[in-house]
Amino acid sequence: MSLLNAILQATNFKTPLLRTVIPCIGLAYSMQAAAAIPSIVFQTERFYDLSGSLTYISCTALSLSLPRLRARAASAPPPPWNWRQVVLAAAVTAWASRLGAFLFARIGRDGGRDSRFDGIRGRAVALGLAFAAQATWVALCLLPVLAVNAIPARALAALPPVMATDALGLAMYAGGLAFEVVADAQRSRWVQERKEKKHSEEFLTRGLWSKSRHPNYFGETTLWTGIATVAAGVMMSNAGQAGMGFAGGLVGKIGALAMAAVSPAFAAFLLLKVSRLERLVAKLTDTDSKVSGVPLSEKKYDKRFKGNKEYEKWKRDTPMFIPKL
Repeated sequence: MSLLNAILQATNFKTPLLRTVIPCIGLAYSMQAAAAIPSIVFQTERFYDLSGSLTYISCTALSLSLPRLRARAASAPPPPWNWRQVVLAAAVTAWASRLGAFLFARIGRDGGRDSRFDGIRGRAVALGLAFAAQATWVALCLLPVLAVNAIPARALAALPPVMATDALGLAMYAGGLAFEVVADAQRSRWVQERKEKKHSEEFLTRGLWSKSRHPNYFGETTLWTGIATVAAGVMMSNAGQAGMGFAGGLVGKIGALAMAAVSPAFAAFLLLKVSRLERLVAKLTDTDSKVSGVPLSEKKYDKRFKGNKEYEKWKRDTPMFIPKL
C-alpha cells in the first residue's frame, strides 16, 4: 500500500467535511513543524512568513485535490470542480503569494531579521510556539474554503449559477486586496524615499495612511470577510448543508455560519487584539516577545512620538482601523 493510499484510508471519515478538513489541518501543522526545525537550529526567522504563505497555498491545493485523489483510488471518474471552489482557491493563492513575496523581500532588505522575534529568536520553545501559532492561523482562516472544497460536486451542482453572496463576497475580496496592496506599496515607497533623503517625514500620513492608521490591516480583514461571505452562501444553502453532512435546519445553518465567520473573526483578533496573545506567549516562554498588529504598532509609535504635535493631530484626526471617507 502506498503512503498516499494509507493516508486516504486513515482519513476516510464518514462525512465529506472531515475527509477534507482533517488532512488539510494535518498538512498545515506538518509544514510548520518542518519549517520550525531548521529555524530553531539556526536561530532564524527569515523563512517564517514565507513558510506561512506556502502552507496556505499547499493546504488550499490539497483541499481541491482530495476528492479527485479519493475518486482515483476508488477507480471512479474524477468529480468536476465548481467555479466557486476554483475562484476561492485562486483568491487565497493570489493573496498568499503576494503577501509572502512582499514579506520575504522585506526581511531580506532588513538583513534577515524581524523585530517581532527579538525576544524569542534564541529560544527553541518560544520559536516553536510561533510556528505552531502560524499553523493555527492557517487552519482557522482557511476553514470556510476547506469546507466549500469538501462539498461533493453533485451537491454544488444544485446551487444557482450566481448568488448574491458570491457578488458581495468577491467585491469585498477585491476591494480588500487592493486596499492592502496599495497601502503596502505606499509605505514601501515612503520608506525608500526616506532612505534616499527625498523627505524627512518621521511617519507616513499620505495616501491611504491619511484615511486609516492601519489601512493594510483593514484591507486584510476585509478580504477574508469577502472569502467568508462567498463560502457562507454555499455552506448555509440546502445543497451545502447536505454536502457537508449537516442535518440542516437552524442548527446546521448556524454551525455553517460560525465556521465561515471564524476566518475573518480570527484575522481581526490577531490584528486588533494581538497584545493579549503577546502577553500569553511572554508568560509561557518567559520572554519579552514581540508580535505584529495594531496594539504593538500603536504602542511603539505613541512612545516614539510622545509630545509630537503633528503625530498627535494625525492620530486624533485619523481612524485607527476603518478608513474615513
